[in-house]
Amino acid sequence: MKRAERQYALVDLLRGARQPWSAARLATEFGVSARTIERDVGSLQLAGVPIYADYGAAGGYSILQDYSLPPLNLSAAESLATLAGLALLESSPYQTAARRARAKIAAVVNHEHRGSVQKMLETTYVIDAGAPTDGTVPLGILSDAIAAGRLVRLTYLGENDDGSRNTTLDTDRDVETLGLLRAADAWLLIGWCRLRGGIRGFRVDRITRLEIRDEVPPVRDPALLEDDLARWPTRRLI
Repeated sequence: MKRAERQYALVDLLRGARQPWSAARLATEFGVSARTIERDVGSLQLAGVPIYADYGAAGGYSILQDYSLPPLNLSAAESLATLAGLALLESSPYQTAARRARAKIAAVVNHEHRGSVQKMLETTYVIDAGAPTDGTVPLGILSDAIAAGRLVRLTYLGENDDGSRNTTLDTDRDVETLGLLRAADAWLLIGWCRLRGGIRGFRVDRITRLEIRDEVPPVRDPALLEDDLARWPTRRLI
């Protein structure tokens, strides 16, 4: 990676970080020495980029969150990865926002890269798990409920052991929303199910009704969810 590209990426990383990054951690991330990172930071500070250092055991480099970057200048590979990733969210709870973001990224792809990026996207295919069940709720409502930290009341489809529909097993549940999970070929709403008294995952294609309630439930111990997810090789998106 060229020095200018690394410095641009460094600024981008710090803008999205929730905690300071040490020089050693940045050096590992970019495959250079800590001294090189320190020189990069110094150059960026001289250029007016508001990077500052926090000292102490949990210290490191941070950047003012309202700092604006110049227009995106993605490489062909970065453009392809970004557009492909957003396209994969077409059948997710983020589909509406992903479509808008994809249109914005596509509009600023470097002209010299546009043809090759478009060709790769046209020759990449996805087999979706299947058409959504009739009556499923709009996917975007799920991310809205989680962002607001609200209780939801939902109706969940029942299944026989062979996976066929069993309406006698349909249940109405109050769920304290905790997050979203991508597992194999399905998206799941994860939360504290008051009917079962524990952490549960609900396939979004089996939720036929969802109502966002006014109640903001108490904060659950994060360890409850972490312990439940520890049964699988789970990772966060950031």
